[in-house]
Amino acid sequence: MKNKLLISAALAAVAIDCSALNPIVQTIYTADPAPVVHDGVCYLYTSHDEDVLVKNFFTMKDWRCFSSTDMVNWTDHGAVATLYDFKWAGSGWGGGFENGAWAVQCIERNGKWFLYCPLQGRGIGVLVSTNGPFGPFTDPIGKPLIGGDNIDPTVFIDDDGQAYLSWGNPKCWYAKLNQDMISLDTSIGNKGLVAYDMTVEAFGKRSKEDPKRPTSYEEGPWLYKRNALYYLFFAGGPISEHLGYSTGPSPIGPWKYGGVVLPTQGGSFTDHPGVVDYKGKTYLFYHDAALPGGGGFKRSVCVDELKFNPDGSVVQMNMTKEGAAPGAMLNPYQRVEAETMAWESGIKTAKSDDVGVYVTDIHNGAYIRVCSVDFGDKGASKFLASVASATDGAAIELRLDGLSGELIGILKVKPTGALDKWKTQSCRVKGAKGVHDLYLKFTGNSSPLMNFDWWKFNK
Repeated sequence: MKNKLLISAALAAVAIDCSALNPIVQTIYTADPAPVVHDGVCYLYTSHDEDVLVKNFFTMKDWRCFSSTDMVNWTDHGAVATLYDFKWAGSGWGGGFENGAWAVQCIERNGKWFLYCPLQGRGIGVLVSTNGPFGPFTDPIGKPLIGGDNIDPTVFIDDDGQAYLSWGNPKCWYAKLNQDMISLDTSIGNKGLVAYDMTVEAFGKRSKEDPKRPTSYEEGPWLYKRNALYYLFFAGGPISEHLGYSTGPSPIGPWKYGGVVLPTQGGSFTDHPGVVDYKGKTYLFYHDAALPGGGGFKRSVCVDELKFNPDGSVVQMNMTKEGAAPGAMLNPYQRVEAETMAWESGIKTAKSDDVGVYVTDIHNGAYIRVCSVDFGDKGASKFLASVASATDGAAIELRLDGLSGELIGILKVKPTGALDKWKTQSCRVKGAKGVHDLYLKFTGNSSPLMNFDWWKFNK
């Protein structure tokens, strides 16, 4: 709790800058972004760096999911899987392995969602959901899909239906997946496992000579296809890492090094690419250490637009605090989850069986910013919110385009009896027309002020 309050207090100073949209999640530390687009929604799976470190090392116990339809407002869906979903790794945990929920990737096929999860030192496991992108996920094989100290899986389904898995540090490996997505085609390589030739031509020359690592490839591969060209993005060494890429005529190469995508920067000694096409643009996800208290073991996911030259080569870019431009407008006249936000200060999220994910730990002066809200020409007349509060005097100020922007309404929250007793409350609004960033500012004398589940406006 103390760490969270320190983070939120420090963020307040920078969050007033309306241009700041990176990092895209501020309630927790996130890393190793893995975006996937399905049915018009961008789902983002991440690893999760805990606030409190064990032995000053990566402390990661679960995998998180967020979603967006505009690349700026992200909805928090909480933890979708944990280390303990793998029963085969449950006994004999120790030596830090119980904290090793490393870089994950998810993909949908034939109505099922497949989550490929590296467990530090234990190999790569696979979880499956038949109930959508948020799970529940279960372990269908009860053992590692790929054993040993293998990390950072990327999964890709080609146009012909063949699925590929690639992974590894210090070498890059690949395998063909069978149609079931939970077993390997063992007709190739060593029981289905094939190592790439780690040549300078394929992965670039390492800037600092290392006999064991002659190329710039370090870890974190990501497979992507654009037009007829295949790309293998990766985190490049030496430490601190940059992002580089190679191209080839197939998902397994042969690869030709293309250069640096994102130079070393951002305060984290690791990085991890995630590349996806969405609504006519291509986006690069990565992580930095930009949140207060951040560092090499407390990272935060960011996103920016990725551009290409006419010949297919990637335009080198830099990390930004502005992030991606909004790809769509948000409709305020349908239910919006309170945990949907572009920026926040002074809150966190929690999850319950009753309402799912909700906003909690709300204190005086905390706020949520939602970008590009389209109120239309006629505007809004009423604001509704589902809240739970045990005390009197709390309120939600509704402001446009800034914390001190135009005040269009105030919802004076009435006590509901407890922080788990939800009621829909409303207030009149005036002046909400056109497209604006909406700020929901929380005020009151008690702490916490309330819990907050969803909101909407009436025309």
